[in-house]
Amino acid sequence: MTLTPEQQAEIDELRSQPRQTLRAVSEGMEAHLYKAVPVLDHGFVRVVDYMGDDAAITQAARVSYGRGTKAVSNDEGLIRYLMRHWHSTPFEMCELKLHVKLPVFVARQWIRHRTANVNEYSARYSILDREFYIPEPDALAAQSVVNNQGRGEALSGEEAARVLEWLKSDAGRAYDHYQEMISTEGQQGLARELARMNLPANIYTQWYWKVDLHNLFHFLRLRADAHAQYEIRVYAEAICAMVKDWVPFAYSAFEDYRLGGAVLSARGLECVKRMLAGEEVTQETSGMSKGEWREFSSMLDG
Repeated sequence: MTLTPEQQAEIDELRSQPRQTLRAVSEGMEAHLYKAVPVLDHGFVRVVDYMGDDAAITQAARVSYGRGTKAVSNDEGLIRYLMRHWHSTPFEMCELKLHVKLPVFVARQWIRHRTANVNEYSARYSILDREFYIPEPDALAAQSVVNNQGRGEALSGEEAARVLEWLKSDAGRAYDHYQEMISTEGQQGLARELARMNLPANIYTQWYWKVDLHNLFHFLRLRADAHAQYEIRVYAEAICAMVKDWVPFAYSAFEDYRLGGAVLSARGLECVKRMLAGEEVTQETSGMSKGEWREFSSMLDG
């Protein structure tokens, strides 16, 4: 992980000046404020600001749902009820703002979640640092033979060494040319907004990313999943650790019903009922396609 001296100085200054406040405070998240958590080889995630806590969720729910929630006797039970029944609005009362340093190709996956506010480092105005994501050898994997979006077994031996060398040399050469194109020594120099197009997708960028808790949970459900691409999953896992300390009741419910839970189709539910009744159900008698049956069976096998 690399923080610039200016960024580190800003973090140190902010952490050295605690302030009293009347707003809702999460002690768990206070411990994360301004601390940069390393991710991948040069990346990080740090909490810049947050709003709300578990109590903000239940407060909003009791206002909007009124008497309908009075059967739920405590905040944790209410939050679990809201999560279980997909009542999303109360979770939108909490917000999180992160500063993230990540490879460009990860950022392009991440930005598909269009429910956040984003401000990215501009290579039109500034010169990008010479920092590239180079995978660890065990993260160099072949294309999966069963999943067009996934990885298979890790490369090994000469092939792995050759790929790593290409990644390093290609990135270095592209950056050398980038520097030469924008140089002003003895030449006019190409505009930064044009020179950047020659940079590889594994160069690092940075952004501020602000999102409410409901949409953050949706992001984490997809990106912290074991099937997500490794390079974005490690960021999601780092954020999960922060959210767990920030809103422990909400995160516990999310972990139970979303991360660790499963949604059955009507056909899937009918198959489970038939199995519980002692019937042997196969793909041919299930009414499911081969792909659906494979996923259904995998879910049951755990």
